[in-house]
Amino acid sequence: MADADILERAEEFLWRNARLVDRLRFEHLFRGGGRELPVAAVRAYQNSDGGFGNALEPDLRGPGSQPEPTSLALQMLDELGATGDPAVPKALDYLASITRPDGGVPFVLPSSRRYPHGPWWRTEDDPPGTLVATANVVGILYKNGIRHSWTEPATEFCWRELERLTGTWPYEARSFIPFLDYVPDRDRAEAVFERVGKLILQVVEFDPDAEGEVHRPLDFAPRPDTIARRLFGDDVIEKHLDALAAAQKDDGGWTFDWQIWTPVTEPEWRGWVTVRALKTLRAYDRL
Repeated sequence: MADADILERAEEFLWRNARLVDRLRFEHLFRGGGRELPVAAVRAYQNSDGGFGNALEPDLRGPGSQPEPTSLALQMLDELGATGDPAVPKALDYLASITRPDGGVPFVLPSSRRYPHGPWWRTEDDPPGTLVATANVVGILYKNGIRHSWTEPATEFCWRELERLTGTWPYEARSFIPFLDYVPDRDRAEAVFERVGKLILQVVEFDPDAEGEVHRPLDFAPRPDTIARRLFGDDVIEKHLDALAAAQKDDGGWTFDWQIWTPVTEPEWRGWVTVRALKTLRAYDRL
């Protein structure tokens, strides 16, 4: 299939089905649109406390701020080249305000219970810090040279957790890879990756046709310059790129393999995963 056809079909899908924020992200990333509108769309999900909520993470439907949508917003601002936006220091102040004594940010806060949410968003009353909610954000800060008082204790938390890791799970591994990509202490990052890379391989699904909620090589290495790319041979990456391109549906979008627990999350997530698929294909020169 021609590259232009892949993009045109995806664009049609997005304009028909996706949220405004994902339509505008596509327009900026693939059609030369400005960043002012997509940044404003991301910022619309931010609350007065600096955190993000309001179903930016589609499976957390409540308005209140939560760690995961805050991380997702920072990822979006990073891809838009907008980490200098005033929304960023406010978000970091929010993360600092909910950081646990161990230096980490919890996976999800108990306030999520007040509103509809995916059944996996469960937490104890006093949740501990986690790599999932901490490491990816720290990686974004180092990537963009952003200084904040929260960064150093969060960094130390990530090192401690990584150094005592004896097993991992997919979302955790996907969160700490950006930390290892960008943390300044490269010797330490390389030494840690030498060990945790073996743990990552234990949670990768290598069969591109596997069913159910699985995490494939391109989920861990969505671009060739990430440290996680070393885990996979060229043949593996090429096979999964072929499968990713072939997974575009007749309507032009991509879909996902986790539970749809309320109908609105399907089009919302499909817009997001469609932009993600296009970004991965382009990063590997398939677009």
